[in-house]
Amino acid sequence: MPDRTTPRTAQSPYKPALAALSGTSIEWYDFYAFATAAAIVFNDVFFPADMPTAVKTMASFATFAIGFLLRPLGGIVFGHIGDRVGRKKTLVITLLMMGIASFAIGLLPTYDQIGVLAPILLIVLRLIQGIAIGGEWGGAVLIAVENAPQGRATFFGSFAQLGSSVGALLSTGMFSLMNLFGEESFNSWGWRVPFLASAVLVVIGLVIRTRLEDSPVMDEIHAEQDRKQGQGKINRLPVTEVLRKDWKTVLVGVFSLATATGGYYVVTSYLLSYGTDDQRLSESMLLNGLTLAAFLELVVTPFLSLLGDRIGAHKVVVGGLAGVVLLSIPQFMALDTGSVLLIYAMMLAMRFVMSALYGPMAAILAEGFAPHVRYTGISLTYQICNLIFAGFAPVTAVWLSSLAGGAYWPPAAALMLISAIGIWCTLRLRVYSRRRVPAQMPDVARQPLSADA
Repeated sequence: MPDRTTPRTAQSPYKPALAALSGTSIEWYDFYAFATAAAIVFNDVFFPADMPTAVKTMASFATFAIGFLLRPLGGIVFGHIGDRVGRKKTLVITLLMMGIASFAIGLLPTYDQIGVLAPILLIVLRLIQGIAIGGEWGGAVLIAVENAPQGRATFFGSFAQLGSSVGALLSTGMFSLMNLFGEESFNSWGWRVPFLASAVLVVIGLVIRTRLEDSPVMDEIHAEQDRKQGQGKINRLPVTEVLRKDWKTVLVGVFSLATATGGYYVVTSYLLSYGTDDQRLSESMLLNGLTLAAFLELVVTPFLSLLGDRIGAHKVVVGGLAGVVLLSIPQFMALDTGSVLLIYAMMLAMRFVMSALYGPMAAILAEGFAPHVRYTGISLTYQICNLIFAGFAPVTAVWLSSLAGGAYWPPAAALMLISAIGIWCTLRLRVYSRRRVPAQMPDVARQPLSADA
């Protein structure tokens, strides 16, 4: 039980925001490293050489998808700990789990060395990754937005979202670097380096997070828990309360996030697979383009989030979703031309509009749940969305494309449809996010997180 009598030391809102950024950067670096490896190397390393290429590719993406199966469980377990014990301690645990699993992937023997045990071990470590990241995102978001000044939650919440950009930038950059050693070296040992290098990043992240003050909202939550216990009242499990009172918020939140999660993998992992396997484009060229796109996302996300604090986060998200609808088909048409300039231009354009819909979502979702169940609420919403849409997005895209003889338009059309549904749900989420926080919660916990609330 935390010490609830020690006065809280005031801290700059940038400190928890940077702590959120550092942790999510490491988490997403590990996650995108797996996604990239699944697209270009795992099919040859962990599966039999005599398998058809399409089957190996789908099997490789399936190992990526499996990690999403346990993400809702991770959200429930770590959401409970985060709502009851604190955001900070939970984030330290998730970071350690993710880092150890990723380092171990870099040490795995191949299919040629140990046979079917190789993909089994890969799946086990992938499941550990899934549980860890299931609890990471919600805590990182809350440690940032709950320490943000009034009316600045969208901006500071975007720091947690920036971890996706930083992680993607570092991951694709590392794979691009390893690719320079040649295909033979890359397939034998080069792909392992990005996973092994994550150990250094984890140590840095742990140093930052262990020196962080927990969210001030936790003081109020603990006080409320003590008051209820003193009155002999039973504290309801956070997940039970969320599913009973906030199921509409969870439902529309899932579809609001669908493009930001599943759509992201369509325009990264599937695009990489389609470009190399179907269009025979250079892996290095596509990886460099994805690296540039990740850098652009890193730069523009804070500015788009600031815009969200000024005009409304929901408006920015809707604009981003509309942009995805317009760019989905041109994105893949550019690959067919083989023009590097055009391909890069479309990659950058797509990542720009996705920055608009991904960055502000942290504050939007956090506003939809009462503080004492907030960690559980946003984690459950986010991870259910990832389970349904993100985890199976690459393999589903490959399957849809195969039904049309390898054409890109079925995955692109599916992305357009999900984005259109997301626009409607984001507008509904704004309505549900105005729910009244229970009157017995202290004033600091009842305050809206942003001016858009």
